Amino acid sequence: MSDDIAVKVDGVSKTFKLPHEKNSSLKSVVINFYKRNKSYEKQKALQDISFEIKKGEFFGIVGRNGSGKSTLLKLLAGIYSPSRGGITINGKLIPFIELGVGFNPELTGRENVFLNGALLGFNRSEMTAMYEDIVEFAELRKFMDQKLKNYSSGMQVRLAFSIAIRAQGDILLLDEVLAVGDAAFQQKCFDYFETLKREKKTVIFVSHDMTAVTRFCTRGIYIEDGEVKKAGDPIDIAELYKMENLESSGKGQTKGVTSGPKLSSLHSLGTEILDQTEDNARIKFTYTSKDNSDMYVAFSVLMDGISVAELTTYNGESLKGSSHILYDLDMTIFNPGAYQITSALCRFEGRKLLAIGSSTPKFSIGGEDMARGAAMKLADKWTRT
Repeated sequence: MSDDIAVKVDGVSKTFKLPHEKNSSLKSVVINFYKRNKSYEKQKALQDISFEIKKGEFFGIVGRNGSGKSTLLKLLAGIYSPSRGGITINGKLIPFIELGVGFNPELTGRENVFLNGALLGFNRSEMTAMYEDIVEFAELRKFMDQKLKNYSSGMQVRLAFSIAIRAQGDILLLDEVLAVGDAAFQQKCFDYFETLKREKKTVIFVSHDMTAVTRFCTRGIYIEDGEVKKAGDPIDIAELYKMENLESSGKGQTKGVTSGPKLSSLHSLGTEILDQTEDNARIKFTYTSKDNSDMYVAFSVLMDGISVAELTTYNGESLKGSSHILYDLDMTIFNPGAYQITSALCRFEGRKLLAIGSSTPKFSIGGEDMARGAAMKLADKWTRT
């Protein structure tokens, strides 16, 4: 493995054995222990996973519930061992999962700070020096002399996170549980992520928050059914995640349960950029409807996964049947950067979602202006007073 690689996952598979026998009594434990032919089924959580993470990368791992993310996380943290394949870690990995392990509910918040710090390898004088910063970050000052059992689960995670970020390591493994608490505390978490990214720390980030994935990650993978379905640009990964969730929500509904928008094969929408100049980009939306619905097209321009401009044809003439519509996007209103277009086809009645764009084209605007980090190009209309 080359020196610029922080983590290498090579052909990793993980299989669990799920026993059929239930041990409900001491007798059943003894009987099942001596059985020659124990019955069980195999659950393949991960199948032949391979990827590399370079030093300094903010690497995202994305997938729906049950995809195998948690298993992969625990393999990287050394909690599980792979059934096949190998994992190489080049440096010290700090896992931010199972936060609060080692906390004692009968001790106060203050006492748990020193206890958890000791588990991380800090001595008492080091923890004393860090104590005020930990309490300030967790925003729990008035609760520090209360027993931990009186804390809410969110308060406990906030305290554990505030302690854990003091640990020093080469590679950080961040779980989605970190963005806890109110908006102010979540922003503190995100500010911490920004610091890690700015300092070129190697970070493995697991989340269901696609805005955070596209904001922080430089590269990533999408896992489905224990396999890597896609690897590369975090914007593409996030879009695939959204597509999979929308498609899944439309695949039948359990009686009495509403699972979200149901998408039909009667409708489709494609999006492409026909041509781009310095001043204009012509976008083509090709739509199809087999039920003669009154429809409209909506699209968003995204930068780092965040919508910076949106428009619909809702106020115009309704669309019917199968055809296409063009839109000329003014490029002069955007600063230099990379952008992406997402689209949706909707019914006028109830604004019901019928289809999402089958493609998400990208465009870029060249140049670099360090004073303009946002998407929109505001005019320099300053007035001195």
